[in-house]
Amino acid sequence: MSKYKNSAKERSRRKRDSLLTNPLFVILGGLILVAVALFVLWRVNQPGVTKLPPVNVEVSGSPSLKVDQDKVDLGDVPLNETVTVTFQLANTGDETLRFTKEPYIEVKEGC
Repeated sequence: MSKYKNSAKERSRRKRDSLLTNPLFVILGGLILVAVALFVLWRVNQPGVTKLPPVNVEVSGSPSLKVDQDKVDLGDVPLNETVTVTFQLANTGDETLRFTKEPYIEVKEGC
């Protein structure tokens, strides 16, 4: 019985190894990788994709968040009117920036 188990394991191993060394399998895998790389490059160069300018590292050893504007004066806004403001955020540190809580914006009346 153990002789049969060993031969079945051996056949299974040979079949798996032959799939990995099959030239058609290797060529197909390479073509898939090239297609994915071309798609990523094509997507990055689309006109609708915003490219941000590179940011200089200002802090070493930790992440640092920099906002392009500290204050925004919207003037007098009537009640129930929606106002939209856009901010550019950049990590000026040399470490990965991660948010541990939901970011929020504080609105101060009369400032």
